[in-house]
Amino acid sequence: MSHLIGVIGAGTMGNGIAQTAAGNGFEVVMCDIKEEFVERGFEAIGKSLDRFVSKEKITAADKTAILGRIKTTTSLDDLAECTLIVEAATENFDVKRQIFEKLDEITGENAILATNTSSISITKIAAATGRPEKVIGMHFFNPVP
Repeated sequence: MSHLIGVIGAGTMGNGIAQTAAGNGFEVVMCDIKEEFVERGFEAIGKSLDRFVSKEKITAADKTAILGRIKTTTSLDDLAECTLIVEAATENFDVKRQIFEKLDEITGENAILATNTSSISITKIAAATGRPEKVIGMHFFNPVP
């Protein structure tokens, strides 16, 4: 069974999470609210991978393959087939609540919904869904990759 990973937020944390997942062979859908945000996040991943190439940690072909595993979008609906979604949006409960309500509607019942929050109660976020047992905290430290 292949796993599709969704990442919500293309900023520093989100693009780092997307890069790490794609670098480990997973197909990734990186989502943010504006096209310019996902473009900037994708460009940041490319620059980060360039540093890995220059340090001979990966090859140019590896970089191309990693970037090829990352799709970008501005629509949460494009995350519907993901088996794991990591939310790395702004630290605002109302924003996170709205995201998790939408994810609960569009994703399969076995999808794991994760938050990268550093300060908001995971229980409180999980209560925005009909499946709190499938909501987890997955906090990454900056920088991710």
